[in-house]
Amino acid sequence: MVTSTGEADLRALRRRVAIDSTAMTVSAMAFGVVYGVAARGAGFTAADVVFTSVVVFAGGSQFAAIGALTQGVAMPFIVVMVAMLNTRHLLYGAALAPWVQSIPRLQRAAMAYALSDEAFALGIAHFRRAGRADVTGYWLGAALGTWFPWLVGTSIGALIGGSVVDPARLGLDVVFPAAMAGLAVGLASGRREYAAAIAGAVIGVVASLALGTGAGIVLGGVLGPIVGLFVPEPEGAR
Repeated sequence: MVTSTGEADLRALRRRVAIDSTAMTVSAMAFGVVYGVAARGAGFTAADVVFTSVVVFAGGSQFAAIGALTQGVAMPFIVVMVAMLNTRHLLYGAALAPWVQSIPRLQRAAMAYALSDEAFALGIAHFRRAGRADVTGYWLGAALGTWFPWLVGTSIGALIGGSVVDPARLGLDVVFPAAMAGLAVGLASGRREYAAAIAGAVIGVVASLALGTGAGIVLGGVLGPIVGLFVPEPEGAR
């Protein structure tokens, strides 16, 4: 049973969130550089790159949109595809809702804007440790782990543009997924989480091979957590 912490303990937990978020800072910035370079290669101006990162702020969807635009896909289809890629955020929001229901609506809206994969993982782990929602701790993880380094990275990528070789040749394309995998392992706390992670990975790989990468991301991200919901928890588990 999780109990609410005192102010001294909460400060210590916030320091832990800040430290944990540094594991994401470098990878988020590197991934942002890759996006900036890719977007410039697709014909975006530097201002376009920065604008999309500020307004959209969804790395995977931004990459998918860039790829679709370069292939001449019609905008309505791109909008639908991006919406499908982001359906996992419905699950993130549902998981966070019991924790943040007493927080003012405008604050929750701001938190939703910054609700990336990393912000969710860091935020809900922090809430569990604290025994209650902590907006300051959430923003430490969201801002330091993703938002600020992503904007810095995309800005750098936009400025250097085509002067960089293929990011995959430098290994930058695997930095962010590797960091997220490590974060997911730390977040898993029971058989449901492990089942969801394994099912999502298997479904994602199979669907990617059969239907394409975009379909693999959507199906793995949506069906994995659903599989986890059907796995019974051990007796006595909270």
